[in-house]
Amino acid sequence: MTPELPQTHQRRSLWLSLLAFVLVFVIWNVPALRDTILYPVNLFVTYVHEAGHGIAAILSGGRFLGFEVQAGGGGVAMTQGGARWLILPAGYIGAALFGAVLFYLVNRFHRTRAIALGLGIFLIAFSLVFALGSWVAVLVGVTFGVALIAAGQFLPGSITLVLLNLLAILTSLNAVLDIITLVGNSDVRLGTLHNDAAAFSREIAPLIPAPVWAFLWAAIAVALLVFSIWLSIIRPLRRRLG
Repeated sequence: MTPELPQTHQRRSLWLSLLAFVLVFVIWNVPALRDTILYPVNLFVTYVHEAGHGIAAILSGGRFLGFEVQAGGGGVAMTQGGARWLILPAGYIGAALFGAVLFYLVNRFHRTRAIALGLGIFLIAFSLVFALGSWVAVLVGVTFGVALIAAGQFLPGSITLVLLNLLAILTSLNAVLDIITLVGNSDVRLGTLHNDAAAFSREIAPLIPAPVWAFLWAAIAVALLVFSIWLSIIRPLRRRLG
């Protein structure tokens, strides 16, 4: 078991994670930053979203045939078999889970360089295995992968920690916002595909409207991020100060 961080590392993680939240707030409220910085992040969230569908298919006994990311922000995952009740929500909830787990790992354990390197290598390998049919998906996965490897190799640990926190928070919040849009627009389409909430309502639970499922997924996504913050920062500090 990995030992707990010293209190100085916990405090450092707290302040750097707060800095990341402040940066997210600034990015979201400054149009010039939002239009530039959030575009690649939105593509990355779509990448994680479609990967979530595929991983859920594999975990439920199906096959992940590949996925696409479109330049406009849409995407599609090609799966075969598996449990549809698990695969359909795994896009949005998977993106939120990715952000929550990344935030937890970065702030709970003093391994920012290893996390950046490991995640970067995984993204490159995942792209080359499952995304070769989509140049946008390959570009997103490889670009983020190389950037993370470079950060882990060459940047100070504190800067890498802030960057990983930014990626975790932005991925989680974008996933939540994407789900919230489904609450009021259950018939939105990505190309010719219904959104996941509409598909879930149609295929799995036709008696429950799509906005209800979208609202439930949004609540789960928010809970994942809040729980991650509690586990990684607040609870350890409370134990030490108490």
